[in-house]
Amino acid sequence: MSQIYTDSHLHFDTFDEEKAVPEILDRAMAAGVARMVAIGGTDEANLRAVRLAEAHPENIRAVIGYDRDDAETFKSDAGIRDLLEKHPAAGIGETGLEYYYSAETRGEQLTLFSGMLDLAREKCLPVVVHSREADDDTIRLLREHASNWTGSPDRLGVLHCFTGSEEFARSLLEIGFYISFSGILTFKGTEELRRVAAGVPPERLLIETDAPYLAPTPYRGKRNEPAYVIQVAEVLASVRDCSLEEIAETTSANAARLFEFPPHDAKNIKS
Repeated sequence: MSQIYTDSHLHFDTFDEEKAVPEILDRAMAAGVARMVAIGGTDEANLRAVRLAEAHPENIRAVIGYDRDDAETFKSDAGIRDLLEKHPAAGIGETGLEYYYSAETRGEQLTLFSGMLDLAREKCLPVVVHSREADDDTIRLLREHASNWTGSPDRLGVLHCFTGSEEFARSLLEIGFYISFSGILTFKGTEELRRVAAGVPPERLLIETDAPYLAPTPYRGKRNEPAYVIQVAEVLASVRDCSLEEIAETTSANAARLFEFPPHDAKNIKS
């Protein structure tokens, strides 16, 4: 294939439990989505992500970490450290802050997030960040993270499934983060989000599904899957007044740089 798309953030857990991964991958490849980033968040999800990445080295990268849902029960990052000794990973996450649903655990979330950022710096791995209704704390911690980062400035990390303001986006870009847009970009009533997406510099732009969640229009209400990332790319191309091919090429190149996929060349892609 001459042009590929990259789904920079999805969760394979449900697909794997239902033994549906082969058909999910077949549909993704048929649609041109030849690269995917498998996201962890729990010990079980982390192990699943690295196993999938090892089984599909040309197509899948693994990101492992502890998510904000585990903030109250988190005791140690030993599980991730042990996994990293045995299996390569392309990033730490997903991790971050969720104050919309779980503001009551703010203190615990901050502790966990800080710990994951420490680990990312230690291992020189990019961090995949979730943030909702937590702009100030997120920016504060990411600025501290960036000021102590010794890795490549192109591999600090990404704010996934961005739904925030132009000011939040500007702060993330100043820090050096990528910004990833999901199927929410295709929903009715998200005109402001589309305006923000139109202004993100091309070298900091990513697309994702967050599958199996947030299926884009016209699949809203159904289970999401990586093949549907093209709908996100189509809306992004429209609001940025550029070609779909340009979005595919730019976002795939950015994902390759951040998550260290092989060079963008058809001979390296299994289909």
